[in-house]
Amino acid sequence: MEIETNGTRIHVTLRGNGELALVFLHYYGGSSRTWEGVASNLPDRYRMIATDHRGWGESDAPADGYHIADLAADAEGVIVALGLARYILVGHSMGGKVAQLIASRRPRGLQGLVLVAPSPPSPTPLSDEQRATLTGAYQSRESVEFVIDHVLTAKPLDAACREQVIEDSLKAAPQAKAAWPNVAMREDITAAVASIDVPTIVISGALDQVDRVATLEAELLPRIPHAAMHVLPGVGHLSPLEAPAELARVIATFIAAIEDRPAVPGTPEQSTRSTAGTDRSKAITDSSPSET
Repeated sequence: MEIETNGTRIHVTLRGNGELALVFLHYYGGSSRTWEGVASNLPDRYRMIATDHRGWGESDAPADGYHIADLAADAEGVIVALGLARYILVGHSMGGKVAQLIASRRPRGLQGLVLVAPSPPSPTPLSDEQRATLTGAYQSRESVEFVIDHVLTAKPLDAACREQVIEDSLKAAPQAKAAWPNVAMREDITAAVASIDVPTIVISGALDQVDRVATLEAELLPRIPHAAMHVLPGVGHLSPLEAPAELARVIATFIAAIEDRPAVPGTPEQSTRSTAGTDRSKAITDSSPSET
């Protein structure tokens, strides 16, 4: 499915049916395909939606507009276009920072927040050299393989998953690859995340070298004091690919604890904002549902 939102065509994959939806937002280097293993280990009674951020996967790649607020607006438009009445946001790494900003706005229908190895809301301190290295990390097959083996994972990926990561990393538009280290990682949304009021879980790999457990304990958890944290032993940054079944079990347990709660009420302002978004978000190509 393709959805026109925020002036950009966003690719969306769908799986399952149900009143409660899960909206998956991928990491820097990924795509909607990143969530396939997780989604296949969750019950089909959930409606599962995975997006390709602008510039990644099958989505359009505008010349600019890669701030966290732009990515959030894209995802919000997808939610409006699909008419999701009750949903949980699931964001990984870069997608986790996007999910934090969306949740901070207390949108109507949001029931919970799952942050998987999320980028913290504070700016990530990098030297110019480190920033240049990150910008070039996905420029060649060899560079992607190096990052997979030495930075992103603690467990070997099977051949198919490894090839998928390489393909997704190389396919992304140059402006999307450059924008995360040079723009979005520098953004400070710490004041905003203090407004998050839905049940929240942070899921981190014990061996994550990108967004380390200690970093999340220092930079994220104090700003969402009601959030719970779950650490996956022996897992690195790519838990959706390294340990999809284990990650799905943690997510399912979290959902089970909140899915019987009544819908989180929206304020009149939130209701107006959600309704207004319908005018700028529409499905433009509807194919048969496919797996995330």
